[in-house]
Amino acid sequence: MVTRKEVAELAGVSEATVSRVFNGLGPMKPTTKARVLEAASQLNYHPNAIAQSFARRRSGNLGVVLPYMPKVHLFSAYYFAEILSGIGEQVREQGYDMLLSLLKPDEDLDYARLYRSQKVDACVILGARDTPQQRESLQQLQEQGYPFCLVNQHFEGLAFHEVDADHVDGSYQAVRHLQEEGYRKIAFLNGSPEYSNSEDRLQGYLRAMHDAGLQTSHELLLEGNYSRKSGYEAAERLWSQREQVEAVFAANDRMAIGLMQGLREKGWVAGRDFAVVGCDDSDAAKLSDPPLSSINVPFYEMGKEAARGVLARFTQGERAEPSNVKLPTQLIIRQSSKSSSLT
Repeated sequence: MVTRKEVAELAGVSEATVSRVFNGLGPMKPTTKARVLEAASQLNYHPNAIAQSFARRRSGNLGVVLPYMPKVHLFSAYYFAEILSGIGEQVREQGYDMLLSLLKPDEDLDYARLYRSQKVDACVILGARDTPQQRESLQQLQEQGYPFCLVNQHFEGLAFHEVDADHVDGSYQAVRHLQEEGYRKIAFLNGSPEYSNSEDRLQGYLRAMHDAGLQTSHELLLEGNYSRKSGYEAAERLWSQREQVEAVFAANDRMAIGLMQGLREKGWVAGRDFAVVGCDDSDAAKLSDPPLSSINVPFYEMGKEAARGVLARFTQGERAEPSNVKLPTQLIIRQSSKSSSLT
């Protein structure tokens, strides 16, 4: 194996100079750098990657923090799969690797441990919830100057680097579409209020109902946990008040499909007896029976943008002002939300 000493001797420089060239440290005459690189090329010298990372104080890894949920196939979920694909593509383009870290709900929220151990240079955080512990941990991370970015989550009253989608407008589009199909009694099946997109979609729903001069009631507002099972369970509640419901907007496709399944078992078929619109525009939406109308959320692009932005802040080595990137959403209309009575 060729050593750094052999490269130094051939180039006529010190070993320290060879080290500075390959670690990108300190000022360097172009002619000296060229001699070192030429000598390395002739000898087929490759520096030790681990030693380089310690010298540069860089790991070459972008950390991605994910919530650990027992018995949930996290990576098969469309939301996480698409965001991770976007992050992975961006880190590959920039010559980085991606390090995944699973965080249990009851685990101590010490995000900084990943940085202190020099495992990562920056982090993208997925699945953050608006809890006092999360707020405190993220504020500490920001105060310590560690670069990180939140995806699909924002915190009222706090300013972090965030990449999100326009969930307010997406929800508004969904409800307005149902109204244009002739529906007036529109229920909303939302997710946990600990996620900011739940509040955003509620705002869009209420705004669309208000703009159409329609009444909303507590009975029309249901809450699930973004799982298919919670949508299936919501079908029982909707069935008990079916005289007051003509259509449903669900905050994600998994709940919408569970709802459709539960109501079908009772004889109600989406697109015939009631209308439903989901959110995510997942592969399952296209394959459901009937195909599910849904709000397309650009999760892949959100992942790419989060990785690009946080790595840019790390390489610049400056404390940039928090930025909030918000990508547009789009309604995709399929059979589930068509009004058979009006066609």
